Amino acid sequence: MKTIKKYLKRMLVIILSLIGFLVIAYLLFVNFYPSFGGDVSKEQQKEYAKSLNYNGKKFVNKNDVPKDLSFGETVNLAYKFFTTKVPSGSPDNDIKVEKLDSVNVADFKNDTRLVWYGHSAFLVQVEGKNVLIDPMFGTVAAPHPLLGGNRFNKEMPLEIEKLPNIDVVLISHDHYDHLDYESITKLKDKVDMFYTPLGVGVHLKEWGVESNRIVELDWWQEANYKDLLFACTPAQHFSGRKFGSEQSTLWSSWVLTSTNDKLFFSGDSGYGSHFKEIGDKYGPFDFAMMECGQYNAMWPDIHMFPEETAQAGVDVKAKVIMPIHWGGFKLALHSWIDPIERVVKKGAELNIPIATPKIGEVINPKDSLQVYDVWWK
Repeated sequence: MKTIKKYLKRMLVIILSLIGFLVIAYLLFVNFYPSFGGDVSKEQQKEYAKSLNYNGKKFVNKNDVPKDLSFGETVNLAYKFFTTKVPSGSPDNDIKVEKLDSVNVADFKNDTRLVWYGHSAFLVQVEGKNVLIDPMFGTVAAPHPLLGGNRFNKEMPLEIEKLPNIDVVLISHDHYDHLDYESITKLKDKVDMFYTPLGVGVHLKEWGVESNRIVELDWWQEANYKDLLFACTPAQHFSGRKFGSEQSTLWSSWVLTSTNDKLFFSGDSGYGSHFKEIGDKYGPFDFAMMECGQYNAMWPDIHMFPEETAQAGVDVKAKVIMPIHWGGFKLALHSWIDPIERVVKKGAELNIPIATPKIGEVINPKDSLQVYDVWWK
């Protein structure tokens, strides 16, 4: 009996020691590993309290979503995500991209054009200026390479080192598949201005970007950069880069208006009335980049299903929509081509044109005759 008690006591000590070690390791990892970014201060929280989207503790959506999950629900969700086998969840082979010529990009002065980098990342060249949207060029959408799967395309259309000076970087929110530490550290010295929703600037500052190059905006606020207008517009989503930082920063969509063009970028968002509000205020849009991927019935309020993507394109009064947030990473439980096939079908029903370029293919947003291959087949 004494032997059993001694054994159980020893096992308890070992288990508690292991738990203590894991807690300490996690705290050290979170506090010292740079990709987690910065933390919003008490002073900043007081400033954000002026926002209609801040409830005194965190940023919130117009609708009461997403639901706050209990620890058990979070564990169950994670278990389903990591154990469910998804047929064709990723491409069988690396996605080949269209390569860009660095000299052509640097010297480009013609009509507006866009280049998709996969997922939600874009290079927009407009009126002689270069704009990057959610420039996540990293391999894994996670704080550490061991914590996520690799992106579908190994190569980039044009590597960060070969990009010319970037006038503006737009960030929609602080999730890892949109805001990447390594990409920002490589980009920061060639960027004039960063525009973000409220709070997201704390990460940029933590990574060495000076405050005078960061502009944080609330929904419906605008900023001008030379001849371009940027409007921070609503989205229905959430934020956070680590446990305890949930909803500490705001999320958004973006409107980019130039002399001759109107572009819309949805960011990440569930379907809601905000799309019609944006369309009424800023539309019609020549081209809209609309979230279409990483959806599931377990989180219907924070990511649109493809049929909702097409309808949201109608709501914002877009002449052409392009499905984004797919073709880059496996972050949900659908096949990797499910988003594009479903949105193309729904777009035909709603009579709204769908742009489906390859990664790296030059997009001319006002060219109604531009034809795209069914490349994902």
